[in-house]
Amino acid sequence: MRKQDITIYDVAREAKVSMATVSRVVNGNTNVRKDTRDRVMKVINRLHYQPNAVAQGLASKRTTTVGLIVPDLTNLYFAELSKGIDDIALLYKYNIIITSIENRLMREDQAIQGLLNKQVDGVIYMSDSLPEEAVEAFKRTDTPVVLAGTKDNHQEFPSVAIDYKKADTEALNLLYNDGKKNLALVLDNPDTVVNAENRIPAYKKFLEEHNLGEGHIYSHIKDHSDGYNLFSQLSQDGIDGVIVTSDVTAVGILNSAIDAGKKVPDDLEIITASATQIASVVRPALTAIRQPLYDIGAVAMRMLTKLMNNEKVDNMQIELPYELLKKQSTSNN
Repeated sequence: MRKQDITIYDVAREAKVSMATVSRVVNGNTNVRKDTRDRVMKVINRLHYQPNAVAQGLASKRTTTVGLIVPDLTNLYFAELSKGIDDIALLYKYNIIITSIENRLMREDQAIQGLLNKQVDGVIYMSDSLPEEAVEAFKRTDTPVVLAGTKDNHQEFPSVAIDYKKADTEALNLLYNDGKKNLALVLDNPDTVVNAENRIPAYKKFLEEHNLGEGHIYSHIKDHSDGYNLFSQLSQDGIDGVIVTSDVTAVGILNSAIDAGKKVPDDLEIITASATQIASVVRPALTAIRQPLYDIGAVAMRMLTKLMNNEKVDNMQIELPYELLKKQSTSNN
């Protein structure tokens, strides 16, 4: 059977389920038993079935629509990234469909499949992890994808980000020059490529080069309350300088420290690696690694337009310049 002849009926017959069940699976409906979902997806992968595109004969037609996959719509980091994407999309007359995978209510691969079913011409992916199921979904449909504000080990996917190792090393050096010697790293998921292969190695290397011991890495710290509750442990461990990968988490640590009667930056210096407006409106204002979020989004969208039009892209892994903004949460000696 030729790839272009595969229909939803063929998938249903091979998987021994109804066409309605196949439809629910490909549209990310969670009201399907796991063993049934897995069986249907196995058949879809084996037959190289692409929903809608084949059945409706739309595979070669353009929709001038781009899909955005965002982890959290309420996070200003992704809002600022999306602004750059949207402006370039408007310039090149592309429409945007945004899919959030907030709180993991929908898995990444389900979110991707839902977008692909809508016949998007390309996808900009902003989540911090790219599961194998998601990778397979992209490859199966041959849909161009660009990672924005994140990195992944799949080198075939272009990315636009900053040099996280260099940025964190510069931030650690600032803390060290301010006389802070018990330095910590606070992050969410330690297994993402950005953390596991960039931030954590940079942190460990810096500590080793400056004879600062084993250090302290606090993981799975996700939000303001996590940061607030973490401060007592930071204090107990004698931490006097900390880099935090989320500004909301950093504010939680800051507020907890102040409530405990600590002085920032005298007793504790804080640097956030995510410089959104939140970092500048709190008091004391947070020293921050400023990523050019608007530019990252704009460059990612421009790269995607080239890929969608089969134009040559000279550099598939782009790193834009960052800035270390020195504010009141460090003494900046």
